[in-house]
Amino acid sequence: MSDAIYTAHAHSIGGRAGTSKGDSGFLDVNLALPKSLGGNDQGTNPEELFAAGYSACFLGALGLVARNAGLKLGEHSLDAEVDLIKDETSFHIGVRLKLNAPELDKAVAQDLLEKAHAVCPYSKATRGNVDVALEVA
Repeated sequence: MSDAIYTAHAHSIGGRAGTSKGDSGFLDVNLALPKSLGGNDQGTNPEELFAAGYSACFLGALGLVARNAGLKLGEHSLDAEVDLIKDETSFHIGVRLKLNAPELDKAVAQDLLEKAHAVCPYSKATRGNVDVALEVA
């Protein structure tokens, strides 16, 4: 890990019913179980934070592959949905990423999604362990 160009740090207390803070001072959140898990929805949760991080990182990768292909994305956005799924022994997650890029041809947009998925650090980190569905709106 000596080749890191940036290292993020977060300090969490209390698990899913606690707090998390980042060194930058911008991340300072209360964590709470969602109502669907018996909680009170009075804070964010790891899945929501993962969805935010993954979608932001993926948009960076998408911009990179579009620039490398000489394409302009135009106005665009990405919705990320992260599912917490109960399995036989514990839990796992699944992800759906949906691109809204109305100025792009749908086939071109899908190709860019696939290429971004190949280079996005979050996609690389989850590859082979998390099902990720890619969709163009």
